[in-house]
Amino acid sequence: MIDITVLGASGRMGKAIISCISKSTDCRLVGAVSEDNDPNIGKDIGEILGLAKKLGISLVDNDDVILKNTDVVIDFTLPSALDKNLILCSKGLVPMIIGVTGLDEEQLNLITETSFKIPILYERNMSVGVNVLLNMVQNLSKILDSDFDTEITETHHRHKIDSPSGTAIAIGEAIAKAKNLNFSDIYKPSRINTNTPRSPNSIGISSIRGGGFIGDHTVSFTSEDESIEISHHALDRKCFAQGALSAAKWIADQDPGLYSMNDVLGLK
Repeated sequence: MIDITVLGASGRMGKAIISCISKSTDCRLVGAVSEDNDPNIGKDIGEILGLAKKLGISLVDNDDVILKNTDVVIDFTLPSALDKNLILCSKGLVPMIIGVTGLDEEQLNLITETSFKIPILYERNMSVGVNVLLNMVQNLSKILDSDFDTEITETHHRHKIDSPSGTAIAIGEAIAKAKNLNFSDIYKPSRINTNTPRSPNSIGISSIRGGGFIGDHTVSFTSEDESIEISHHALDRKCFAQGALSAAKWIADQDPGLYSMNDVLGLK
């Protein structure tokens, strides 16, 4: 039995993960943490989720729960909370699954540094489908030359803060890596206020925010004569939650290091 604490427990992803844990036969929720201004602090997390029964775990704002009886921490908080969470998990030698997006370079470096002490799986999108898409896109990019222009379109709900999405950036990085190029050198956020032709090997990313879209991503490779499109459409947040749960079960037995869903799925 894997005992799990969820950080960001009352957010969209936190709720989806806890719902999956409540139905699992080999994982158990032992902690649910949110920020101190959450109006649901003190309530049973099962009640917050609207489940048929209480889970016996209250939503708390005390991060010290991370260090108590926890095998794995799943972190879906915000960038502003990540540094503190890394320090706490490192102190308690607790493996981490990190799904926080919108991180800066300094935070990415801190994840790498902390992974020398504890096992960490950092992934911008933990669905099986998206990670298969990443693998396919990388393989295609090795085959197609600069005659094929690459565009990524991502669509999310109106409440999503970061843009472009972490998944869109991950797709762009996978394409750049396949071409032995630096993503930052070839990434073009849009063509607004641009009056120059498209440069070879550039990667365009367009973001759409509206309604209740969970997460749609489409990658197109287009030449003058033909076009290839690969898409992933998230129909339920459960696809991300199930991926995070699979990652938690996998990482519980790993040595310190920095891992991705490729390791969990055997795609490397």
